[in-house]
Amino acid sequence: MAVELIERILAAGGRSAQEVEVYLVEGTGVSAELKREAVATATGSREWGLSIRIIDRGRIGTSATSSPAKWEECLAAALSSMSLTTPQEWRGLPDPADLRRSAPSYDERVVPEPSAAQGFLGGMLEGARKHPESKITSGSGSLARSEVTIANSHGVHYTALRTEVSCSLETICGQSTGSEFAHSPFLEIDPLWVGERAAFFAEHSSKGQPMETGPFDILLSPVALAQLLGNILVPALSGRTVHAGRSRLAPLLGQKCMDGRIDLCDDPFARGMGATAWDAEGVPASRLDFVKAGVLSSFAYDLKTAYRYGAKPTGSAVRGGFSGGPAIGVHNLVLDGPREEIGSERALYVHDVVGAHTANPVSGDFSVECQNPIWVEGGGFQDPVRKAMLSGNLFDALRGIGGIGAGARIVGNSILPCVRFKGMQVIG
Repeated sequence: MAVELIERILAAGGRSAQEVEVYLVEGTGVSAELKREAVATATGSREWGLSIRIIDRGRIGTSATSSPAKWEECLAAALSSMSLTTPQEWRGLPDPADLRRSAPSYDERVVPEPSAAQGFLGGMLEGARKHPESKITSGSGSLARSEVTIANSHGVHYTALRTEVSCSLETICGQSTGSEFAHSPFLEIDPLWVGERAAFFAEHSSKGQPMETGPFDILLSPVALAQLLGNILVPALSGRTVHAGRSRLAPLLGQKCMDGRIDLCDDPFARGMGATAWDAEGVPASRLDFVKAGVLSSFAYDLKTAYRYGAKPTGSAVRGGFSGGPAIGVHNLVLDGPREEIGSERALYVHDVVGAHTANPVSGDFSVECQNPIWVEGGGFQDPVRKAMLSGNLFDALRGIGGIGAGARIVGNSILPCVRFKGMQVIG
């Protein structure tokens, strides 16, 4: 049915415009939720979403629908929106390519069944019991399968199977809260660990003591690091931002912009949530090295931005869902470099931050609230801190880090380690 529908849309759209693109998502999922320690709900879901993009003489129109029966209305809406747009530089949708490499985005063991989701909840409950002073406020577990297809009037027709599993838990102890999560395309998450960590952070933080204001070494967890990178650094690597004059990195191409130990890339073939062999416009995906040994190597481009500024498309188009049009983003942002023990000397560990969205992506300045700050020393957690704010400039901080920790975890569309930063300003 999907193939026939796509062909009908391409044929119908081709009678009114030069190019047509169809993006189709079909999937099933199941989720279960906790309210305190009892299963509150367990639900199943089905997803069907269609997005149509129409291009004619540089004019681009888009529309989306969640109903197969309304594809003709969706096409008409895309054509109408196209007629209202301003023509831009455009050199065409991609032609078919030989995708020799597959991306790790599917695990046949992931079956969206209520029992599996409830099993995640049971594992988190068991883990949380290791810290009995903490009380569970809420939690969830989910599994999903989907099939994503992109096709265009040039003959592109790519389909990928994708799976996703996730679980999360929120806890409270006195006035302190704790939370943890795990998600992956594969059936490899550990709900026991999620439950234990969430309860530990709440219980341990409840004993937090004040700290003085001043410069201290900071250990940003992968979660906290992802918040800052996603709101400050990723926008600065977008070709659109660079050419608009809103990226601090714009004049540094080919120059050192970070600590020489840092490698930063977008790897669509890494085992992460954004693994894909093709981007959201049907351009073959490939590893894009942003920073090599501290030196800025490249920026990210989708088709529209590359055509406008005479750059080469980098296969960096992503979608926030079937209804959202393609835009520049990352598939799997990976930070790597020489690994070492970074918690042996005293530093303040920050599990998460609040307020990263208020950071200035142009200057790199930020001021955020630390979640569950804890002193670390000798390779382990020590005394918790009651409250703390962290401020600084991310671009400056990345020029001289204190080290990259062992291991990494998936956080959104990032795969990140814990990183030590030297002498950052903490407000106690």
